[in-house]
Amino acid sequence: MIAVTQRVAHAKVDVDGQTVGSIGPGFMILVGVAKGDGAEEVTYLCNKIVNLRVFDNEDGKFDLSLLDVKGEALVVSQFTLLGSWRKGRRPGFDQAARPEEAAQLVEMFARELEKLGVKVSQGAFGARMEVSLLNDGPVTFCMNTQISE
Repeated sequence: MIAVTQRVAHAKVDVDGQTVGSIGPGFMILVGVAKGDGAEEVTYLCNKIVNLRVFDNEDGKFDLSLLDVKGEALVVSQFTLLGSWRKGRRPGFDQAARPEEAAQLVEMFARELEKLGVKVSQGAFGARMEVSLLNDGPVTFCMNTQISE
């Protein structure tokens, strides 16, 4: 599972001209679900994300988490994060989970963030979305459960 997590001042997702999800300060999270991902990856990533100390304290230093600042999260499924681009010119998506599985895990991801105390909005799975955001920092992390540190 991959989560591109961006600290934002605000973000929103529109589908067919209608806003389907929006947040104030917090994280815009693009989620890519890989084959073989499950509840363990969801729980691990969600716990890391809500506790990641990347918000400024009173001295302007990274010291506060999403929970500390009562930030929100906008969760958007993005299977292209699993795209393989090294061979040829058209990316392959063999590593991405099937849509039915991915939809369930993205929904589980959003519910897990809520259980941890975060207000969550979402995009529309499988829809063509227009995502807009004001990146704060910029502060962006590409978090991949398949890469060990």
